[in-house]
Amino acid sequence: MIHAFIMLNVEAGSEENVLKKLKALDAVEEMYVSYGVYDIIVKVKAETIGDLTEAVTNKIRATDQVQSVLTLPMTSGRARNLTSTHK
Repeated sequence: MIHAFIMLNVEAGSEENVLKKLKALDAVEEMYVSYGVYDIIVKVKAETIGDLTEAVTNKIRATDQVQSVLTLPMTSGRARNLTSTHK
């Protein structure tokens, strides 16, 4: 299983509309609205890199009001807890 975070820029004021459209996609696991450089962050899953490419290219990028996309595929390793106990 491949996971990726997709950072989206969307047309101003269209966040809720885009979220509704993305919610219908099977590959989408989680979605968040962000107030930073990107407007929406989406976590997706796919069986293969080809399936990931299909989801991003033909579904997410093709969604009305999506202006730009940055895809961050995740490695198979788990993230370590990087919280420091040192002050």
